[in-house]
Amino acid sequence: MSPRSAGLPDPRIPAGPIADAWRRTRDGLPLISPLRKRQLQVLVVGSGLAGASAAATLAEQGYRVKLVTFHDSPRRAHSVAAQGGINAAKNYANDGDSIERLFADTLKGGDFRAREAGCHRLAEISSGIIDQCVAQGVPFAREYGGTLANRNFGGSLVSRTFYARGQTGQQLLYGAYQALMRQVAAGRVELLTRREMLELVTQAGVARGVVCRNLLSGELETYTANAVVLASGGYTNVYYLSTNALKSNASAIWRAHLEGALFANPCFTQIHPTCIPSGDAYQSKLTLMSESLRNDGRVWLPLKAGDRRPPDQIPEAERDYFLERQYPSYGNMVPRDVASRRARELCNGGHGVGPGGRSVYLDFHDAIANQGSEIIEARYGNLFEMYQRITGDDPMAAPMRIYPAPHYTMGGLWVDYHLMSSIPGLFVLGEANFSEHGANRLGASALMQGLADGYFIAPATVTAWLAEQGATAIGPDDAAVREACLEAGQRAQGRIAALLAVAGTRPVDSFHRALGQLMLEHCGISRSAAGLGAGLAAVAELEAQFQQDLRVPGGADEPNGELEKALRLSDFFGLAQLMLRDALAREESCGAHFREEHQTPEGEALRDDGSFAHIAAWQYQPGSGEPNQPAPAAEPLRHSEPLQFTLMQPSTRNYR
Repeated sequence: MSPRSAGLPDPRIPAGPIADAWRRTRDGLPLISPLRKRQLQVLVVGSGLAGASAAATLAEQGYRVKLVTFHDSPRRAHSVAAQGGINAAKNYANDGDSIERLFADTLKGGDFRAREAGCHRLAEISSGIIDQCVAQGVPFAREYGGTLANRNFGGSLVSRTFYARGQTGQQLLYGAYQALMRQVAAGRVELLTRREMLELVTQAGVARGVVCRNLLSGELETYTANAVVLASGGYTNVYYLSTNALKSNASAIWRAHLEGALFANPCFTQIHPTCIPSGDAYQSKLTLMSESLRNDGRVWLPLKAGDRRPPDQIPEAERDYFLERQYPSYGNMVPRDVASRRARELCNGGHGVGPGGRSVYLDFHDAIANQGSEIIEARYGNLFEMYQRITGDDPMAAPMRIYPAPHYTMGGLWVDYHLMSSIPGLFVLGEANFSEHGANRLGASALMQGLADGYFIAPATVTAWLAEQGATAIGPDDAAVREACLEAGQRAQGRIAALLAVAGTRPVDSFHRALGQLMLEHCGISRSAAGLGAGLAAVAELEAQFQQDLRVPGGADEPNGELEKALRLSDFFGLAQLMLRDALAREESCGAHFREEHQTPEGEALRDDGSFAHIAAWQYQPGSGEPNQPAPAAEPLRHSEPLQFTLMQPSTRNYR
């Protein structure tokens, strides 16, 4: 295993046994008196689960917090319609779950491409998250006796996914939201809505604040603090059509990357197997159907390629329940990466159903026959209603049609064990960091990580960093900081002016759709060296067209949705090229990163632990693709952080 690259900061993985590493770390962190906390400012960017929970908790500790969000009120943007759930090692089902099993499932599910210490900490904290949310009034579903209900999600053989009837993610956010708004009312949090981060302010290599555009007035505004927390979500909208809300973007983390923050594992993106297929070319978002449906719905396709008969006319003997056939132990509950690849392969082989043969069936006929329609409707009624409104078909009467779609990103800004990026004073939470999920996220673990980071980890580690700065820390109003703010504001103004000056003929969305198609083709479920190389060239060519023929009507000093989209897309171009480079450099298959050149005879991912048992962390080099930048593109530097395994040794994933 190669040693850690010289340009990579210390990941600060605790020495000694993993099982109590977080407790030992937390107990040894320095503290700040309540009186001193009132004099310190923390800036949080993003108001989803990680951002809202972090802002509320830091304010409860006594810090003065500013929360920046592009929404009109705190909300999450990722798969907002999903029923979903949140994992926790609370063994209410008495089926053998434990912290160690959740840790093992998380590490194995990510195909051994995550830090052991981080995975174990996440499993430890998980039960506390449920208790916290219950105390906040989150209406988790309960059994008749009053205990919390839970169910199974992919990649696990136990029931550990807790859920609220309806939209679990939204219900969890309501808990964080009420805690946040209590602090807003108390004057400890300043809520700055309808602001979008355009630049990170650094001074002497330390994060000092951000430059935002006021989306209602067009003004550029600068906010400074003693520490900056990015919780701005993931980047699957680089594919244009994804399960993310329309305005989800990567600008916050990408601008931090251009200021020196390392970007880790950008090619680790997840394709979710249970999405409603796209309806038309101009659709702006894909609707996610909860993975929980796979507990009762059976996935199948016609056994014979090209069979276009309605599903009720295809007899049982002529149906291929391919996940149950290929993975008898896990069946429909195999992890998302595996289920998505198998569906794509069969659809490409002519077995797909629906328009263009780009769907598979998710069938509830057997569940309804065995359990009764009332039970199934009570369990999934809101999802069935949503599906029927979108497609016109009733899942109680005919199978759903689903197909894999871009969903979650396991890559993100590199952070150490304290969630601090390679820029001191810049902390990154939730999906914005490269996470504990490795090369594939288990279902229901995103909410777990976002709330673990926001409620429990960042409040301790941000405090520790501020304590270490002591009385020598430069305040947010220092003259040097003000000068750095001025320079960052000028960079933002220059970017805006350059985009408006193009005055071409082609709207932003046409470029974004084209970029999405390129990324799906070359860096989607399946990847190859030839395809990735072709993708790099095609994306660079499209970016050049964007810089020459973009049309952004209106001006900068007013509300301008097209300018917002253009700024976000210009950052997506840089990120897309980094994703392709990362996928090309990782000459192995692992989790959701499937290189066609590296697979087992059974078509499963073939890892290369000798060469790639590490985190890839990319360093931006000036001149590497900035809009309106005359300098030739420079190759980003690839650093590596070796992964150490003590509790679990990497093994070939087996879900059969």
